Amino acid sequence: MSKTKISIFNNVYSNTINGKSVTTEDSINVINPANEKVIASAPNATKKDLDEAVKAAKNAFKEWSRKPIEERGKYVSRLGEAIEEYQEEFMNLLTLEQGKPRPDAEWEVGGSVYWAKEIAKQRLKVEVIEETDDHIVEKHYTPLGVVGAITPWNFPILLSVWKIAPALMAGNTVVLKPSPYTPLCLLKLGEIANEILPKGVLNIVSGGNELGQWITEHPEVSKISFTGSSATGKKVMKSSASNLKRVTLELGGNDVAIVLPDVDPKAIAKELFWASFQNNAQFCVATKRLYVHEDIYDAVLHELVEFAKTVKVGSGSDPDTGIGPIQNQMQYERVIELIEDTKKIGAKFALGGQVKEKPGYFIPVSIVDNPPEESRVVTEEAFGPLLPVLKYSDYDEVIERANNSIYGLGGSVWGNDVEQAKDLAKRLDTGTVWVNEVHIFAPNYPFGGHKQSGIGIENAGLVEYTNSQIIMVNKKG
Repeated sequence: MSKTKISIFNNVYSNTINGKSVTTEDSINVINPANEKVIASAPNATKKDLDEAVKAAKNAFKEWSRKPIEERGKYVSRLGEAIEEYQEEFMNLLTLEQGKPRPDAEWEVGGSVYWAKEIAKQRLKVEVIEETDDHIVEKHYTPLGVVGAITPWNFPILLSVWKIAPALMAGNTVVLKPSPYTPLCLLKLGEIANEILPKGVLNIVSGGNELGQWITEHPEVSKISFTGSSATGKKVMKSSASNLKRVTLELGGNDVAIVLPDVDPKAIAKELFWASFQNNAQFCVATKRLYVHEDIYDAVLHELVEFAKTVKVGSGSDPDTGIGPIQNQMQYERVIELIEDTKKIGAKFALGGQVKEKPGYFIPVSIVDNPPEESRVVTEEAFGPLLPVLKYSDYDEVIERANNSIYGLGGSVWGNDVEQAKDLAKRLDTGTVWVNEVHIFAPNYPFGGHKQSGIGIENAGLVEYTNSQIIMVNKKG
């Protein structure tokens, strides 16, 4: 594969359908968010292109699903090895199209390699429910068919591998639609996959929002795995009802962090900062509401602001950058709108709040000092570097405030009294809670949301991509 390395990572992008590179008449301009310049054109798939991709996946499913899982594991592991082989190229391209600085690109691409290799080791085991001398009841797991994967722009490679690897391991085939904002790395992954996987097993088609709707409505797609906003997730669920598709929806969050009064403000400031601003807060499980006990509120706020001043906001291509730009103009304008609303209600900014006019979707780290609980900066998911820090005095009170949200994705509790912190963690209405750590994931740590943060679980093995089948045998014939 190394012989084709230079030719694959050129500036020509095409869809992958049935093991071949397929161009389209129409295209989508891809913007570098650091300077707002067009860096490439990506295909804009038609309904016909999608139909061909689904047809190819359906045909490939017949043979792929019959391959022993050990053989499928070798293919998926090889895909991980290929991402690793092209790691440098992927990181550079990811920074160009997504905007994230080098450490974040390393985290994402390295994580993609790890996920693919580890999921390739997972197996589906037959469960014996009951067995007697003359009767046995077994639970088997069977593949669904064609999986439609729709992935977002904040972690385009990693969140795609989260879907591709378990879907293929379970015996399904995949049609994947990347975000139109960040399609480039995944289109190159499709080209690489053409050299590894049997044709039709993984198809990658780039397009706009209408392509996503076509996938969710397609009668030959058996499951949708979607990561994105809660508003779009509701539309996906509605469209998927056309043929009762299985759905996994990993949606928005307005995650809380609760800081207990026994912590050292200076020691914890760095962790709290990155809990909130990793990937420029374009992270479904970023801390978006930070509750600090009144006894240490002022000290924590001071230390958080002082640490934030040491982190450079700039182009991801600058090695000194800690936080890059917002990925796209729509999200940039959304964050600015929330900043302006925060000013309008008279809330105080402890840091930031002033956006400079210049090329690139840059917003300074902005920290709001104890805004009203009902304000938009508290109740809405900013998905950008805007953090409200809120004061509390009572544990029952802070839990009630934390749970007063339509979301329930993740959260964290920080305190030296670990048992007290753990007790509070159990009271949060969220799918994941970290205690004295945050953003720890693994291929075998189930991840999903409560309430309007999603349906289904990711990283729960391969079962989410299967149907269960009960087989009962009368041994006596």
